Amino acid sequence: MLGYLLNRLWQSIILLVIVSITGFAILNLTPGGPLSQFALTPGMTQEAMDRIAEQMGLNRPLPVQYLDWAWRLIQGDWGTSYRDGQPVLSVIARHVPATLLLMGTSTALSIAIGTWIGIRGATHRYSTFDYAATIGAMIALSIPTFWFGLVGIYIFSLKLGWLPAGNMYTIGDETVLGYIRHLILPSVVLSLVNVAIWSRYMRTATLDVINQEFVKTARAKGLTERRVLMKHVVGNALLPMITLAGVQLPSILSGALVTETVFTWPGMGRLFLDSLGYNDYPVVMGLLMFSAILVLLGNLIADIVVATVDPRIRLA
Repeated sequence: MLGYLLNRLWQSIILLVIVSITGFAILNLTPGGPLSQFALTPGMTQEAMDRIAEQMGLNRPLPVQYLDWAWRLIQGDWGTSYRDGQPVLSVIARHVPATLLLMGTSTALSIAIGTWIGIRGATHRYSTFDYAATIGAMIALSIPTFWFGLVGIYIFSLKLGWLPAGNMYTIGDETVLGYIRHLILPSVVLSLVNVAIWSRYMRTATLDVINQEFVKTARAKGLTERRVLMKHVVGNALLPMITLAGVQLPSILSGALVTETVFTWPGMGRLFLDSLGYNDYPVVMGLLMFSAILVLLGNLIADIVVATVDPRIRLA
């Protein structure tokens, strides 16, 4: 068990290094590079640009720049924002709670609803509900997230006036209920695609377990269908879903980026796009590394949970 976890941790560290090298190279090799932000300053001369590059160490070879940046990153110095001069970690920390709130709510919704739809679809195969769930999943997977967001704003904000069109709260109404009203629409929109994915995977996993011999034995012993489902089927069908939860983190993060932009939600996704627009490369690299760490940590935790609850992996 310990060797398995150490191996997964080592793989995660190697992948994190590869992500950092790739991201650093792409950002620094784009036209203009990190100095493009300063080139927009009125009256900026080439001599001044060269002086800034020397002060920031940007005139050194790219591998040397990367090693210097990586060493400072390990020490906890993630750089300074070009936009406001604040430490990158402080800038990211101000936006993390909003993203975690949105991601956590949408993930809980997608797991709960998707699991129920998948189990019911498996136990009522080829029924009207099963066909409707399949068609709904295909539609949700085919239409972009931003389209759902715009339609939701048009219907529930502009036409019906039930929910706010964006932002995290209304100035003057910073109550818990106000936060919840602002959270409903973006979290539901973000969870739509994930509900479709969870329901399809859960349906397949449940069908696979239902056909196992131990389920047939439980039925032969006289257990009710509900007891067989809750005690023998659901628990075993959820095991692969734990791994799926970790794998889904990248798609949730990318979906949050689009959703936060549509609903002007002040999270990491909105910060990422704003930083790209301002050519704030330290913040962009910081967000890239923070997201990569979050994804790898989520996958590592999922592996630990699976290894803990599944005796086959634990004993192996």
